[in-house]
Amino acid sequence: MFQSKKDTVYVILAGIFITNAIVAELIGGKLIDVGSAVMSIGILPWPIVFITTDLINEYFGEKGVKKLSLITAGLIAYTFFILYFAMKIPSTGISSVTTNQFNAVFGQSQLIIIGSIIAFLASQLIDVTIFHLVKKRTGNKMIWLRSTGSTAISQFFDSFIVLGIAFYLPGIMDFETYVISGLTGYTVKLVIAVLMTPLIYLGHFIIEKYLQKDGK
Repeated sequence: MFQSKKDTVYVILAGIFITNAIVAELIGGKLIDVGSAVMSIGILPWPIVFITTDLINEYFGEKGVKKLSLITAGLIAYTFFILYFAMKIPSTGISSVTTNQFNAVFGQSQLIIIGSIIAFLASQLIDVTIFHLVKKRTGNKMIWLRSTGSTAISQFFDSFIVLGIAFYLPGIMDFETYVISGLTGYTVKLVIAVLMTPLIYLGHFIIEKYLQKDGK
């Protein structure tokens, strides 16, 4: 059993954080058209990661986020490690998923994996730093500013780091496509983050109510 309600909150938030981060990596190989630009479908789970990052930042500080980010990066690497061996084992004849189909879905290039992990760690460290710089100046007020502001800056770097390592450097994308795709992905994430700001306040409300039931 957990020693306190705060421990329970951390485990729940950590579980949501890790699950969505890994799912985002698993589905990230699928690219979709957004107008004239290309965007990874892996962006979809990231708004949940934004929210849990901000809530963990709020209640458990920089150490809580940094520790969880490192653990998550290790678990993402572990996930791809397992997938690597899964792809090497041929499917049986009665399997509804053939070896080629399985490999086509999960066989992302090493550069995509490396780019994703580096972008994830970099954006998380930037996010937590900016979050606490703003919080030092505003105290417990203006939750929206530190949450949305830290996300706005950190996700700019995230969007361009992963595309740069995975697609631009190896020559899969030219510079123009790289810039347009990076800006498109960033804009989509920023719009979603702004629209989901009320959920940050809802998360604060639920956690505060839970912690105050029998005392923190």
